[in-house]
Amino acid sequence: MSEKLDVLYNASCPICRREVDHYAKLSAQHALPIRYDDLGQGHALADWGISEQDAAKRLHVRKAGQVYSGIPAFILLWREIPQTRRLAKLVSLPGVHWVACKIYDYVLAPLLYLWHLTRQRREN
Repeated sequence: MSEKLDVLYNASCPICRREVDHYAKLSAQHALPIRYDDLGQGHALADWGISEQDAAKRLHVRKAGQVYSGIPAFILLWREIPQTRRLAKLVSLPGVHWVACKIYDYVLAPLLYLWHLTRQRREN
């Protein structure tokens, strides 16, 4: 069995929550040692040592005490779940990895974070 993974995500983001809930369901089916932390839970952030703002900007995964974020974090998570291992292999390919990182870092993650900030302003 693989080493334990911890996943930190923004459950207040409907897209993030839906995707991570899917991974949680798949990992539970296989009894994988993966813990999912909602950044909205204060204890989760304290445990991770990441600010709420940084945590809301992208997915984070911790393995063997090291924290990964963005596409490298997704790849670590996908490698652990049998149904997503092919995706991990595909996105790990050099050219695909480069493109995926650019799209996530400069398009998807900033848009999701902007949406998060907009939702927060509406709630206040």
